[in-house]
Amino acid sequence: MSGVTDHGRPAVADIAADLQGRFSLPEASVKIQRATRLWVDVDQNQFFPLFDYLVKTLNFSILCMITGLDLGADLGFIYHLARDGGVMVNVKTRCPKGQPIKTITAYFPGGSIYESELEDLFGARVEGLPPGPRYPLPEDWPVGEHPLLKDWTPKTEAAAAPVKGAEDA
Repeated sequence: MSGVTDHGRPAVADIAADLQGRFSLPEASVKIQRATRLWVDVDQNQFFPLFDYLVKTLNFSILCMITGLDLGADLGFIYHLARDGGVMVNVKTRCPKGQPIKTITAYFPGGSIYESELEDLFGARVEGLPPGPRYPLPEDWPVGEHPLLKDWTPKTEAAAAPVKGAEDA
């Protein structure tokens, strides 16, 4: 690798080249946003091998968040990973609505909170997610109501009602 960061680790351009070569990624699927930010777009079948490599080999040991996206027929997921030195890799993948994605809690147990958000707000199915309370929607929120889907309209009075205390915020 040609460039190194201040911690003796590969520079973002070298990480990009490594991922492209190792996972046979098309050039358009790997984008350097700036000196410490990399975006990688992968199919679901490539997601876990790439994610595992980032975490275990390249030491991306911080899960910053998971972003959910409604892409029409698909749901999109962006896993924002970071490591010491301020380098961040954003791994984007997608799957058809209704198809499960696998949990990342074996890598990041605290990721369950983000995955619960994906289930509640987008209706994502996260396979292997440990059971727990709903988040961020209340326990009495109507089943099947996912308010961040683009085509969502409240089907029940409870989902259409204003949130208690929201007017005071």
